[in-house]
Amino acid sequence: MKTAVVLFNLGGPDKIKSVQPFLFNLFNDKKIINLPNPLRFLLAKLISSRRNKEATEIYEQIGGKSPILETTMRQADGLEKWLNNNTPHENKVFVCMRYWHPMTKAVVQTVKNYNPDNIFLLPLYPQYSTATTESSLEEWYKQSKKSKLIKTTRHICCYPSNRVFLESHIELIEEKIKRLKNYRILFSAHGLPEITIKRGDPYQWQVEKTVNGIVQLMNEKNYTICYQSRVGPLKWIGPSTTEAIDKAISDNVEIVIVPIAFVSDHSETLVELDIEYREYALQKNFEKYHVVPALNINKTFISSLGNIVKQGLGCESEGNVINRICPIHFKKCKNNNAL
Repeated sequence: MKTAVVLFNLGGPDKIKSVQPFLFNLFNDKKIINLPNPLRFLLAKLISSRRNKEATEIYEQIGGKSPILETTMRQADGLEKWLNNNTPHENKVFVCMRYWHPMTKAVVQTVKNYNPDNIFLLPLYPQYSTATTESSLEEWYKQSKKSKLIKTTRHICCYPSNRVFLESHIELIEEKIKRLKNYRILFSAHGLPEITIKRGDPYQWQVEKTVNGIVQLMNEKNYTICYQSRVGPLKWIGPSTTEAIDKAISDNVEIVIVPIAFVSDHSETLVELDIEYREYALQKNFEKYHVVPALNINKTFISSLGNIVKQGLGCESEGNVINRICPIHFKKCKNNNAL
């Protein structure tokens, strides 16, 4: 038996010239900007043009491209080795990016050529959101239908409280704090507009589930959940990461930043957290600032992904392999087989 495992991630520009088209693909997604075309297309063109200079400067700080593809490929290699060592059948892991190459249409064709007996879709977004997981899954099912890729397909929508996933975070956090005494952990996640949450997106609730699981296992008391990467005029969920940094500085506690919703280092961890916010603290004459790396190829994290796939493939039905965990008022939670 042959299994194709597909890892979903955001993607990122592979060179400076790719920055603007990457941004266009991002903002042209109806899950990001909920407008009909041609309005969404025109607005995506405008935003990507206006943000191109600023974004280009960000990527120039990390070598002129995003490292997310290389990191995700390494995660795929690690997961494939784990699966082939821990399951009795052949497994091949594919990487599928949402907004830059390799994109869904091409990956669907590659998987079709592999001709697997079944497919497992694994988002590298532990916490579900319409803007990430739902967008990736819907695009996959749309493109696979177009390409007539008719195979038994299962997916997992989220795994915010998976025990081994939580332990992988704890390993990296404990390594960073082992020599610190008076500190506060700032769990920083990518923000969303408040209106998105009010419409029933469970992302913020799931981020809180992840953090609560970690701090309970660690018996950690001094922590804050905060949100980064605000853009546009809408009100975003908070507190912002800068507000949390200000409070920690005011309380004179060492800052330990944990990227809690990113499993692969990219511009928002390497630049925003590790450079920009560090400089923000330094401008306030505060040097006690530490950043925990993203999970990347942490062995415990890879094993958590492997166990998710292994357990999911044991499910008899197609579609989502876990029962609903979100409270019923989160209407955007699509924990069912129809995506």
